[in-house]
Amino acid sequence: MAHDSLYAAPPVAEAETGPGRLANLRGLLGSWDAVIVAALVAVVLVASLAVENFATGRNAQFLLLDLVPMALIALPMTLIVITGEIDLSVASMVGLCSTLMGQLWLSSGLSLELICVLVVVLGAVLGAVNGLFVTGFGLPSLAVTIGTLALYRGLSFVVLGDQAVADFPADWTAAVVRNIPGTPIPVMVVPLLLLAVIFGVVLHATGAGRALYAMGNNDQAATFTGVSVARTKFWLFVASGAVCGLVGIFWTLRYASARGDNATGLELTVVTAVLLGGVSIFGGRGALLGVLAGVLLLGVLRNSLQLADVDANALTIVTGTLLIASVVLPNAVADLRARLHRRRQRYRRRSVTSPASQPPPEG
Repeated sequence: MAHDSLYAAPPVAEAETGPGRLANLRGLLGSWDAVIVAALVAVVLVASLAVENFATGRNAQFLLLDLVPMALIALPMTLIVITGEIDLSVASMVGLCSTLMGQLWLSSGLSLELICVLVVVLGAVLGAVNGLFVTGFGLPSLAVTIGTLALYRGLSFVVLGDQAVADFPADWTAAVVRNIPGTPIPVMVVPLLLLAVIFGVVLHATGAGRALYAMGNNDQAATFTGVSVARTKFWLFVASGAVCGLVGIFWTLRYASARGDNATGLELTVVTAVLLGGVSIFGGRGALLGVLAGVLLLGVLRNSLQLADVDANALTIVTGTLLIASVVLPNAVADLRARLHRRRQRYRRRSVTSPASQPPPEG
């Protein structure tokens, strides 16, 4: 497939030589990951120079706190989309987990530690429901998660209605927004980075990660190689739900409010960031580095536009435009690179077989 060339590994024979290593470097610099990182650097520089209060420690703190939920959900979402599936119910799962946390704190008398554990379990159960419909009944994940998007959001309002629970312990609400001493970096970035490392190792350094790419390219072929496609996808949806439970806890404590409309619209932002990071909507291609760069790029853009007093509707337009671009541009770049690669291969074959390249006859 043409789009696979964007992350294709170089032949071993070439990689062992000097020219091969140079070609690998050129391939890395020309990858979509490098494009997104370069765009991120450019946007940060422009925003630092043109937007008042952007390049301040206080804004960096708020920016990173805004990015934590998006980045956390993007981790399992990346793996899900690489397998050729999608989960559009993530924001609704966050909202339902948030309202359950509020309701339990309001009326159960349980400790907040136990409530947090129950909320993560609930998120895993909600993800398991998605996984069961997708893998057990063979239904399209797009249709299933659109349905559960509405179902879980409706249940959020059933749990609390229009009520908001806001009397959470002050030490808990302060802990989630506290900075690492001497820096403007929130402590919540630390568990985010740990999870990112875990997901990155699984995706890029294990056989399980290679199996995810195989599923995205051809799940039937992956099945023939011994991969349990249904079971793997099921557990990915469970992981997505559990992470949404964690995000529901963070969201509730950060804003000190459990509401049925918490995280509304977050699914669009997460999907945009994942696709902007180079993950193919058709599956089989993507890298976690590009996704994290996409999360940062989208977050910096939205933050700088908000500081510039851009209307909220314009922010939605920007997100939608980036979503379209994230689907079109990576595939266009991959197809262009594939055509250039085929052209170089044809040129090399002609060079080898041309009369001028043959040795002169003896005598």
